[in-house]
Amino acid sequence: MNDLEFVQATSGLINQYGSAFYFAPATLAKGEELGLDTFGFYALGRGGVLGDVEPAVVSAAFGYFNPSLVAHLWNKGKAIVAPRVAGAAYVECCAEHGRSVFTGVEGLDAFVAAGEKVLAACEVEAFPLFAAIAAEPAATDVAGRAMQLLAVLREYRGCAHLVALRAVGVRSKDAHFVKRPNDVKMFGWAETDAPVIDDALLGRMAEAEALTDRIVLPAFAVLDQAERAAMVAGLAAVGAALAG
Repeated sequence: MNDLEFVQATSGLINQYGSAFYFAPATLAKGEELGLDTFGFYALGRGGVLGDVEPAVVSAAFGYFNPSLVAHLWNKGKAIVAPRVAGAAYVECCAEHGRSVFTGVEGLDAFVAAGEKVLAACEVEAFPLFAAIAAEPAATDVAGRAMQLLAVLREYRGCAHLVALRAVGVRSKDAHFVKRPNDVKMFGWAETDAPVIDDALLGRMAEAEALTDRIVLPAFAVLDQAERAAMVAGLAAVGAALAG
């Protein structure tokens, strides 16, 4: 497959699987151990890799969420746990989820090798959330690292997509109403916040998706055909493991 076909064949699965640990029972249990509820650990854990920053910084890095919701979760959480402590714990929960689900999955070594090569080729400029999580210590076992790579590469495309949305003049809130209308309340928005979803907005959304593909493509293009096959096969295998 060519570069664009490869990006399009893998990006959706990475996005889906990279968040698999967010609300896993063991992750929630770790949050409770730290004194954080489900969404408190999500916000402080995912954003904690940025450090002890202002809520606006986290909101800018996340996109999609109502900034007032991010500020509430962030300020409440960091009064209990230091952001960097929560961030490190969240990354470790990611690895632990991989160990609990991926251990023994066939082809995982080749998948991780391919993922590491893509990661090494990723550009970090303008992608602070990606840069922050990518800088966290890597798990030394294959199963744990496989889950971490999914999460890190998910943030890579997520950051790229936020840049692409801004480039075409679409707010992430509006994009969220288009792509995930059933989740907007969970992200802090009301129905009165909904944009007019017309052909013009849908056209800009399609343009943003294409631009996102172009932004991330150079990193994925470093893989040869055998490595691409290993990544595709690995995604199928981890997907089956997660579904099981």
